Amino acid sequence: LPGDVEAELTFLAARRWMGWRSGPLALLDIGGGSLEAAFGRGRLPDFAASLPLGAARLTHEYFGDQDPPTPEQIRALRRRVRHQLRDVAARIRWEGPRTAVATSRTFQQLGRLCGAAPGRHGPFTDRQLSSIDLRGAIDRLAALPAAERARLPGISAPRSVQSLAGAVVAHTAMKLTGLKTVTICPWALREGVLLRHIEDGPSWWAEISRLNAKETDATEPVPLRVAGPLG
Repeated sequence: LPGDVEAELTFLAARRWMGWRSGPLALLDIGGGSLEAAFGRGRLPDFAASLPLGAARLTHEYFGDQDPPTPEQIRALRRRVRHQLRDVAARIRWEGPRTAVATSRTFQQLGRLCGAAPGRHGPFTDRQLSSIDLRGAIDRLAALPAAERARLPGISAPRSVQSLAGAVVAHTAMKLTGLKTVTICPWALREGVLLRHIEDGPSWWAEISRLNAKETDATEPVPLRVAGPLG
């Protein structure tokens, strides 16, 4: 799927989970290869964007085999995120969302690290992540090699290597967008695909396929795409 379509579908899942009371909604989703961001007032977002700022991608590009990475490597990563995210972040700040939602395993694990309830408490438990707590989490993660990060609350062994990069992306995104706190949403892309199929039928997939054929190289600058109806 094109990244911006992933963002649209994830936004739909977040909207359905949060409900209409959440009002104007901002979404952040950190995957292995990309960061998806979206904002909207309705069922689907008014705009959606995908940027090559995934946790695994940036870990490989900036940290390499250095474990733990140096302070300069972390600063270089943060500069990259600031540079590529600034236009999207400015749009979200301008829109002034009432509610901010974060999805993905990266945000779920960071939320747990920062004190959110564990998964055994179920999906209906309210889970919040603040930028202040996330700043402290970065310091904790940066001081440890990956093997020791895996012993921290919420950080799984398979994701311990990329957890620091994910935290830097998450904190920088929240800071640039002016989001002091995000709600961790248990629904994401998978649920968005199912919801779109249920609500709009299978015909929308033809438009997805057409967009996929036109997807641009992810290494090029990624413009905002105004999200419109698919099907």
